[in-house]
Amino acid sequence: MLHVALFEPEIPPNTGNIARLCAATFVELHIVGVTGFRMDDRTLRRAGLDYWQYVKLHRHVDLEELYSFLPNSRFLYFSTKAERLYTDFEYQPNDCLVFGPETRGLPESLLRANWERCLKIPMPNKNVRSLNLATSVGIALYEALRQIGFPK
Repeated sequence: MLHVALFEPEIPPNTGNIARLCAATFVELHIVGVTGFRMDDRTLRRAGLDYWQYVKLHRHVDLEELYSFLPNSRFLYFSTKAERLYTDFEYQPNDCLVFGPETRGLPESLLRANWERCLKIPMPNKNVRSLNLATSVGIALYEALRQIGFPK
């Protein structure tokens, strides 16, 4: 199955919406690093509604811990800076889709070190800096699920 990793997420409702998406699709959610909120934040809980019991949630201190936890996964990094479209990639079971914090995205050094696995969602309007994090995760996750097959 697939994994979604949020590196240092900052906005509780985004994380709550992503948790609900992961619960609905049987995708494991990984929260990496320091969050911009407490995990018991009421807006986080409200966004996830009453589906938290269905979320397979993992916490990791840093990316190295995530990599160790998922030794058989390929890590795919989503960024507005990437050149390769998310639809031009062949997803595989056990891939981990990694997304950065809402206000700054993934670190440049991380992207450069993994450039061949950096993907972007196109945004034709150059006046728009980025999509909402929960929207981006939904777009990318459903493309990966479409390719590998939805869980039964």
